[in-house]
Amino acid sequence: MFDPTTFVGFHTWLSLVAIVAGFPVAAGLMNGHVRPGWTGVFLSTAFATSATGFGFPFNGVLPSHIIGAVALVLAVVAGFALYARLLIGRWRGIYAITAMLSFYLLLFVLVAQLFQKVPALRALAPTGSEPPFAIAEGLLLVAFVALTWLATRRFTSYRVAG
Repeated sequence: MFDPTTFVGFHTWLSLVAIVAGFPVAAGLMNGHVRPGWTGVFLSTAFATSATGFGFPFNGVLPSHIIGAVALVLAVVAGFALYARLLIGRWRGIYAITAMLSFYLLLFVLVAQLFQKVPALRALAPTGSEPPFAIAEGLLLVAFVALTWLATRRFTSYRVAG
């Protein structure tokens, strides 16, 4: 598999932990609440995954850098909405949207990595511009547009007692 003691392995483990934690976070949003333990793990590892992505050698700005920068901003805004603004007022919706988009970007990159690393998928889309890759990423996008809308609607309609 990979060695978690290397930089690549550490970055990969962070990504996988963030993805695993993203599922209960998204499920919580769908049910109108925050899952504190999972949310802390998700936001911290999502941020760390994006931050460590800039530690790889590169020449010039790559699409991965743009995705990483957007993902960093999303994680920071989600954390700010949750921890600094306490989900008060419009910050509740901002949190739901940024958390879901952060989760989407992690899965977007996972799909891209799977098409690069798994031989059967690589055979279907060797350059990443073939229809199987576009279909997979397109389905993920459509699913997350719907899930983000649903999570935001449900999370913002839930009212905190008090």
